[in-house]
Amino acid sequence: MANRTAPFAAYEWMIAWRYLRARRSEGGVSVMTWISLIGITLAVAALIITLAVRAGFRAEFVDTILGANAHVTVYSGAYVDENGQSTRVIPDYAEMTQRIAAIPGVTRAAPLVKGQVMANMRSSNAGVEVFGISAADLMTIPRVANPEESLGDIARFDEGIAIGNGVARALGVQVGDRIKLISPNGVKTAFGTSPRVNAYEVVYIFQAGRYEVDRTRVYMPFADAQSYFDREGVADEIEIFVENPEQIEDYTIPLLRAAGDRALVWTWRDSASAFLRALDVEDTVMFVLMSVLVLIASMNIISGLVMLVKNKGRDIGILRTIGLSEGAVLRVFFLCGALVGLVGTAMGVVLGCLFAIYFDPILAFLNGASNGGVWDPSIRGIYKLPAKLMLGDVLAAVGLSLFLSFVITIFPARRAARMNPVEALRYE
Repeated sequence: MANRTAPFAAYEWMIAWRYLRARRSEGGVSVMTWISLIGITLAVAALIITLAVRAGFRAEFVDTILGANAHVTVYSGAYVDENGQSTRVIPDYAEMTQRIAAIPGVTRAAPLVKGQVMANMRSSNAGVEVFGISAADLMTIPRVANPEESLGDIARFDEGIAIGNGVARALGVQVGDRIKLISPNGVKTAFGTSPRVNAYEVVYIFQAGRYEVDRTRVYMPFADAQSYFDREGVADEIEIFVENPEQIEDYTIPLLRAAGDRALVWTWRDSASAFLRALDVEDTVMFVLMSVLVLIASMNIISGLVMLVKNKGRDIGILRTIGLSEGAVLRVFFLCGALVGLVGTAMGVVLGCLFAIYFDPILAFLNGASNGGVWDPSIRGIYKLPAKLMLGDVLAAVGLSLFLSFVITIFPARRAARMNPVEALRYE
């Protein structure tokens, strides 16, 4: 009769459930069951939270790079100009920009004039990087035209300069103030090179969301930058935005063909390659470490089942005597462990997802309680650490937990199934 019963029949579930909720005085291990359940719940929740924070950090890091910087920069290799001097400027930048903009997938191409100078306001100084760019092109930079926070009017860009809020804090300036930009590469005279000093009105202050950008970036109208840096009629480089920056390698060859023989390209992956590789290594290490935590939590199931099998030796003998097969007994105790793993995993998913969803206010509370010591943007480069729940990460955590829970349950269940009923009832 037992051999003709389908596996995981209703009575097997009933016996497993009774064993799980039995008190210790009745031969159960309810305390160990609760310990196993809580352990798996916390381990799965910790794994999901870790994966969500990892995905959120990577997404925010990449977004701040792509939102405030060019996806690709085209610049010229060194060559000797008509005056016999070595230079890297691009004299035909207008034509080159048009050719690059015509490439399929390129959403914007803009010539730039760049230079590093010192900004001064009264007794405050700060080293800044000036980007000479047209007002129309500036409006297409997402994290500058539509920043998290801003002051002033970007529409007045042609009347002055736009600066990051980190520069504004370092100099103590507000919208409407005039700051001096001092370049050591000024006018050459018989007595040496005199610094070039110009004053500009601050018309717009932005927070791009990336610390080093906000702390050093100054945007100046393209024509003014050409005059200030002595780049009349030329540009230093061309910045390019594309539709799919994650596949930036596909644009390299078309860009080189359009830009000409002396052209060189520098992608956003090149600039952040070391950090991205470090993130990949960290992702792998963190997943392995958290997987070990889930394994340790799952090992509690073995302890509980071993104790349950020992306490239920008499019951096993009776069940075998009345006709239960070894397979049926194995499935009963397998269900005992599997149910703990299943319920613990489900509770861990709920807890982990809730923590990830409300991660921002939780981190803000912890950061406030520690006076800003939890998250320092000057070290990590971004102002916030969002948690990004991804279905693949949740499924990976669930699959790992269930796999470990089910596999380790088999061993004590097999021990129960192979127990000799005669030996189990000999002293009863």
